[in-house]
Amino acid sequence: MSFNIALSGISAAQKDLNTTANNIANVNTTGFKESRAEFADVYASSIFSNGKTTVGGGVSTAQVAQQFKQGSHLATNNALDMAINGGGFFVTSSELGSKDMSYTRAGAFKVNADSYLVNSAGNYLQTFPVDSNGNSTSVSLTTTQPVKIPDTAGSPQKTNSIGIQMNLNAGEETLDPAAFDPNDPTTFNNSTSVTMYDSLGEPHILTTYFVRPEQGAYTGESNWVAFYAVDGQQVDLAGAAGSYGRDTTGDGIADTTGTAATAGGWRGSVLTFNDTGAYTGSDPAIITTEQLGVAGANVLGAGTDGTQALNLNFNNPTQYSSAFEVTELSQDGTTVGRLTNVEVGEDGLISASYSNGSTVPLARVALARFSNEQGLSQVGNTSWQASLESGQALAGEANSGTFGSIRSSALEQSNVDLTTELVDLISAQRNFQANSRTLEINNTLQQTVLQIR
Repeated sequence: MSFNIALSGISAAQKDLNTTANNIANVNTTGFKESRAEFADVYASSIFSNGKTTVGGGVSTAQVAQQFKQGSHLATNNALDMAINGGGFFVTSSELGSKDMSYTRAGAFKVNADSYLVNSAGNYLQTFPVDSNGNSTSVSLTTTQPVKIPDTAGSPQKTNSIGIQMNLNAGEETLDPAAFDPNDPTTFNNSTSVTMYDSLGEPHILTTYFVRPEQGAYTGESNWVAFYAVDGQQVDLAGAAGSYGRDTTGDGIADTTGTAATAGGWRGSVLTFNDTGAYTGSDPAIITTEQLGVAGANVLGAGTDGTQALNLNFNNPTQYSSAFEVTELSQDGTTVGRLTNVEVGEDGLISASYSNGSTVPLARVALARFSNEQGLSQVGNTSWQASLESGQALAGEANSGTFGSIRSSALEQSNVDLTTELVDLISAQRNFQANSRTLEINNTLQQTVLQIR
């Protein structure tokens, strides 16, 4: 009997040594959770035994329990590295479309050859789908899906509207609009430019030139003329009522009809201000498809949308006695965007930024928690799977309820305390030695009995 007790002690000490050694070996493993060997005594009894004199039967290993306390965070320079600050596990799957989920606290993710987010084992990070505003459309593990980072964002959108807000200096000298020449700065007072896009996403520079003409009799209002050019080619607002242009007939009145080829000049829109410098309107306020043509050639190039027109929105400009200043310059077109950055918010929202200025919400990181974390089954690669003892996985969003927040550009380190493990190692070694000594003494006693004559 005493031999068995000593052997059980040696076995328990060996289990304790193995557990401690495994903890020490994984002291630098990202997301690793230390284990603790838990033991129970062996005690046999029956209705006919004397409990006061019964000796225990040794020791057995009750459980090697995982300790899921929080590990410290290590900052990195990779935005796809994620650490959970609080409760929850990342959810991963081994294959696309698979619902065989595993759970991990190791957030070292990267983009694979197919642009999916995966961990070092090649398992796909599972996420909740989101709408265009970044709101989750479903919070269930059955609807989670791997997230793919697109290299490009959307298709090109041609520019249809251009917004300009500025102050035109009422003290500027007056000029003759008929003498306007975009290559001669002395023929216009001010200018500003904005990038616009054609239907193929090709950028073009639209430049607006402002000329303050001589004013006639006092009427309580004053005018400015705006001329336009795309990529240096002037845009003629021919045929627009009230537009300014060169006097080709000699009657002292600017031409308002004809084409660029016959009129010999260019037309621009008229901006009107009242006696307090407030904007009252412009005529015309649109550049038509025909007007984007110069001598019959489309300045936007071959293959572009031949119906493109530009709405010129002067958003409450002013005419004050102060310096020329552009306070707003906008347009609604976009080109094809190339991926420039990926960010992960505290709530797990994964957003991609592109070179065309757009930011696209892609998905939201799915988190899972369990009623009994110590009941999870280890499957290697710092991952666990659900079991009967752990209960079913409960899904949720980061930074809500009992789920922790996500810290981007950080990794959760192993929660192993090396000092404590070294002390435990010494203790386990002493236990092993003591039980070995017990076994040795038992052997000596038996040898003594056998030598009795």
